[in-house]
Amino acid sequence: MFNKHDISRNACQLFGGQAKRGYDWWWHSFTGRHEVTGEEKSFFIEYYVCNSAHGGEAPRFGQLGQIPSYVMIKAGSWGEDAAQLHRFFGWEQARVHMGTPFCVEAADVYADETTLRGSVTVTAQEAAAHPEWMCQSGSMRWDLKVDKQVAFNVGYGAGSLFRRLQLFAMFWHAEGMKTAYEGTVVWNGETYIVTPQTCYGYADKNWGKDFTSPWVWLSSNNLTSKLTGKVLTDSVFDIGGGCPKVGPIALKRKLLSAYWYEGKGYEFNFSKFWTFTRTRFHCHETDEQIIWHVEQKTWRDRMVTDISCRKKDMLLVNYEAPDGAKRHTRLWNGGNGIGTVKLYRDGKLIDEVLARNVGCEYGEYDAVEAYR
Repeated sequence: MFNKHDISRNACQLFGGQAKRGYDWWWHSFTGRHEVTGEEKSFFIEYYVCNSAHGGEAPRFGQLGQIPSYVMIKAGSWGEDAAQLHRFFGWEQARVHMGTPFCVEAADVYADETTLRGSVTVTAQEAAAHPEWMCQSGSMRWDLKVDKQVAFNVGYGAGSLFRRLQLFAMFWHAEGMKTAYEGTVVWNGETYIVTPQTCYGYADKNWGKDFTSPWVWLSSNNLTSKLTGKVLTDSVFDIGGGCPKVGPIALKRKLLSAYWYEGKGYEFNFSKFWTFTRTRFHCHETDEQIIWHVEQKTWRDRMVTDISCRKKDMLLVNYEAPDGAKRHTRLWNGGNGIGTVKLYRDGKLIDEVLARNVGCEYGEYDAVEAYR
């Protein structure tokens, strides 16, 4: 069963070869409401570490022709005033615990399995003067409690042996594909209240030596049955992947998916070959939207997911790979997707749900980078 918590997978993975060429990040996304108006706004916070073996007092940036090495805080919001804000520390300015449970700490920034604190402020002048920071301007401060309720454990592919051998270019573990957050966020001077009942929260991590292309992610736990009208309070789905690489071998167009539907699990995981999982997906841009269509089958089950998100509510998120290259130049990322998920067993429709507040991502390398 995929709903199996394992915080050892959340430990920092920058050891061996990944310390010299590798990244690790802890991603968190959720929704808050304005303390006065009640306006809904979705946020993200990521604690990102890179190339610890090259670390020093100051951060090093690949965009300046260096081997990148830093602890980075990526935080921001989606919507009409979408922005990503980056704050960097040299490795000697931070403390990253290499064991279990994980812990990242630098100045007023802190993260572990149950707590998130921190702040990021970037002025317009700083953003313009430092393109190597790869971000926009604004400010955000947060103080949150974290309760990771439903996990997506992908199985042996991110187990202790594969982690030790560092076989995949990019690993994934969702310790909290359904996560309850509680606390406050101050976004550009405005305070938002985050509650477990309406945060629709998510928490996962990725690590490895490179990224994937295509890059696909979809997840939501704000689900309403279209058959009964019932709000599903014990349900969440999570889809991720694209083109996994095991050493030099690329596994073309593969996705991992899990659907926790009212306390029962349905999994579509190509690494569990005995389930005979088959996947078809298509993602594309229009002038105004990003659109995802994913269809997955096993011997008994079928899941069809159709999601869209307005570009004006999204960001082109920025990362540089551990070798310093910025290959993803159009990596669309959002938290306000909407669409439907249909779930079948033995050819019969179990439910069709309306999904809101969908975390979503799509990007591919350009034609030149794709063949490097």
